[in-house]
Amino acid sequence: MANNNRHTIILIQTSQNRATRTFKDYNTVSLAMDGICAMYERKLKELNPAVRNLSYDITDLYNFIDGLADLSALVYDNSILAYLPYDREWIKQQTFQHLKKLAH
Repeated sequence: MANNNRHTIILIQTSQNRATRTFKDYNTVSLAMDGICAMYERKLKELNPAVRNLSYDITDLYNFIDGLADLSALVYDNSILAYLPYDREWIKQQTFQHLKKLAH
């Protein structure tokens, strides 16, 4: 099934503190992957306020994703009218595919 037009909820916990748990929702898987990349880019800017043009590779993004206390996705599946859960590894694969498409 195509990943577009599938409502996606990203569940995030940035640290061991349970108060950092939150969620963000997106209209498509692609927009959700954009959101994860944007979250990483905001973190890079926080850590490097003097640097104008930040760049990173997929390994840096994976390290950020792995450094989160928890990260998962719920993607709506029309065939069962419910959300299916996906783990951190699936999100890493999806961000890679998403960035690869953007690069071409």
